[in-house]
Amino acid sequence: MKFSRIIGTGGYLPEKVLTNRELESMIDTTEQWIMSRTGISERRIAADDEFTVDLAEHAARQAIDAAAINPREIDLIVLATTTADQVFPSTACLLQHRLGLEGCPAFDVQAVCAGFIFALGVADNFVRSGASRCALVVGAETFSRIIDWSDRRTCVLFGDGAGAVVLTADSQPGVLSTHLHSDGKYKDLLCVPVGISRNFSKVQAGAAYTTMQGGEVFRWAVTAMSDLIDEALTANRLHKEQLDWLIPHQANIRIIEAVGKRAGIPKHKVVVTVQQHGNTSAASVPLALDQAVRDGRVTAGQYVLLEGFGGGFTWGSALLKM
Repeated sequence: MKFSRIIGTGGYLPEKVLTNRELESMIDTTEQWIMSRTGISERRIAADDEFTVDLAEHAARQAIDAAAINPREIDLIVLATTTADQVFPSTACLLQHRLGLEGCPAFDVQAVCAGFIFALGVADNFVRSGASRCALVVGAETFSRIIDWSDRRTCVLFGDGAGAVVLTADSQPGVLSTHLHSDGKYKDLLCVPVGISRNFSKVQAGAAYTTMQGGEVFRWAVTAMSDLIDEALTANRLHKEQLDWLIPHQANIRIIEAVGKRAGIPKHKVVVTVQQHGNTSAASVPLALDQAVRDGRVTAGQYVLLEGFGGGFTWGSALLKM
């Protein structure tokens, strides 16, 4: 039986830093309020001439280098993003061209902040089926471009970035299982309520912004992500004590801490990077994974659980053996 295994990770953050102190001069808030509510001290903002594919390319090349493969070994690209550069072609196709690859399938996945988990699940199934032997999975966002910077309920939370992994076929399981869920009846609680087919005049007016009912989203996210931990461990007949690391979606520190507490995962086993880059949507999980790999926390043989939660609602997990 074939399995997929992560053999390389990469991450990228734009150079421009937007601090809480700078936000104080833009909206009615304070540095202390932002930190106490979100745990975020700064977020990165893409330059005016920097686009989602640019961020994705940096992260992808880093992951390819870490995997020590020839890019031409890649036979599948799955890219998770909410902020595609164009209506079409997909950002994955734009990335494919940047990497000098031809012919292999390349497509986007849109599941917002759970997007990377969904993309990883898709790629894992391609490898398990034998349709792919070496897949590039990317989460990349320029989320700052769908934020109303006068709305302190959202603008303090989000930033831009990209993360990537290389998956390869293996006789031993690396991605043990993925668990993906959606429920569209909660669509209005966290969304951008405009698009190409609906309310397009607002897009033309530059008002395609994220809206969020924070309290409802908080409660749902904590419940869903806590339950994901039990679901993944039960499916693999593992106990919580055997889990080495939990890498949750980096939404805000209160959600992360509440998930750990509700699920009974001690703080020292939870990877937290939200303070450095805020909520980068589909990029947040692979960015956190890459940082934990590069600083030596995540090592070979460990059990690592990735999980995300996003608008839709969408939520999912991937249990890895590194």
